[in-house]
Amino acid sequence: MAEFEHVTVLLNEAVAGLAIKPTGVYVDCTLGGGGHSAKILEQLTTGHLFALDQDETALAYNREHLATAIDQHRVTLIKANFRDLTAVLTDHDVHQVDGILYDLGVSSPQFDDAKRGFSYRLDAPLDMRMDQEQSLSAMTVVNEWSYQDLVRILYRYGEEKFAKPIARHIEQQRAQAPITTTLQLAELVKTAIPAAARRHGGHPAKKTFQAIRIAVNDELGALEASLEQALALLKPGGRISCITFQSLEDRLVKTMFREQTSLPELPAGLPVIPEAVKPKFHLVTKKPIEATAAELATNHRAHSAKLRIIEHN
Repeated sequence: MAEFEHVTVLLNEAVAGLAIKPTGVYVDCTLGGGGHSAKILEQLTTGHLFALDQDETALAYNREHLATAIDQHRVTLIKANFRDLTAVLTDHDVHQVDGILYDLGVSSPQFDDAKRGFSYRLDAPLDMRMDQEQSLSAMTVVNEWSYQDLVRILYRYGEEKFAKPIARHIEQQRAQAPITTTLQLAELVKTAIPAAARRHGGHPAKKTFQAIRIAVNDELGALEASLEQALALLKPGGRISCITFQSLEDRLVKTMFREQTSLPELPAGLPVIPEAVKPKFHLVTKKPIEATAAELATNHRAHSAKLRIIEHN
């Protein structure tokens, strides 16, 4: 079996949050190591699961990992970006579903496979593509995007306060020779940040690598587009479980869920709220669910995970 070692975060909580109906139709938008998919399948009888991933490595692993369920026609694996959720399901003549799950960010195997270029600790060509068939890579962003665009993504996607000096250092270095490897970029970022600031807050290149990765994969744009479709696809009683790992993702999910569950501005003194303006959704989780101490003890990558759940009324 292909290697794809991955410890699924908030496994039980995220699947329990879907309130699985054994005969229902579900979507795992982020198949990854297949942990959530396998857990969903345990609870389905005549129901069906559609599992999406844009990473062929994850799909190849799960063709073996979930082989029994595939043979039983209980799960369909699909190579796709979840931003195309409606189109993908329409291709399978599915127009409404009972639940949708998201486990966002980069999977452990993607981080741990040096040649994928996601890690600032492992030397590799600058890549960072979740879909290895797309043309845009970190190499292009770092070597060809303008100073202004680099500053914009470092501020916006990395929340990096040293965005300008980092972008300037990148610009100066690439004028002499292309920046081609992860460790080369990590060292360059380190030199751009004042020594005092490097003494705290983790690895100095962490925010820069996050920003470039998000830009390469248009992660926030894809998430917003996908969530809009997911909300429209839910049947009454259907739920979305969404796990985020960094503040930008969580803020986007929180905002979109709040918009769907809040009353619009109404004139003061209305004796009855009209049915037409009542929210179509409600929050199952008023505050996000986070990993327990027991899970944190065995999986350090769970420390920033936040699970939010919304239900169609």
